Amino acid sequence: MIVKPIKTKKEYELALKRLERVFDASPTTPAGDEAELLAMVIDAYEQEKFPIDAPDPIEAIKIRMEEMGLRQIDLVGIIGEKGKVSEVLRRKRKLNLAMIRRINQRLQIPPSVLIQEYKLSA
Repeated sequence: MIVKPIKTKKEYELALKRLERVFDASPTTPAGDEAELLAMVIDAYEQEKFPIDAPDPIEAIKIRMEEMGLRQIDLVGIIGEKGKVSEVLRRKRKLNLAMIRRINQRLQIPPSVLIQEYKLSA
C-alpha cells in the first residue's frame, strides 16, 4: 500500500482499517514501516479534524500535580505562600508572571498553556 496524506473521511476510515491489519507487524519489516507511516498520517489528520484544546492553566497545574504526585503544600514556594496557593487553585487569584515562570520551570508546563485566559470563581 502507498501511504499518502489523508484528505477525506473515507481515506481516514480506509487508513484505520489498514492500520488494524498491519498494527502487530514487526517494526523491521515493510508492514511494520507501513504501520508506522499510517499511524503518523492518521495522527496528523486527527489533530487537524478533531483538535483537543489544551486545559486551562489551573486544570493544567492540577493535572501535573497528579502526574507528579504533588499536593497543594508542595506548590508553596512555586506559586507563593500557602494562602496564595489555595487562592490560585480555587480560582480566587490569577497567576502572575513570576508564578508562571516558576511553574514553567519546576512543573514543566508550557507558558502557552499558563498564559491562557481563565475565569475566576465568584
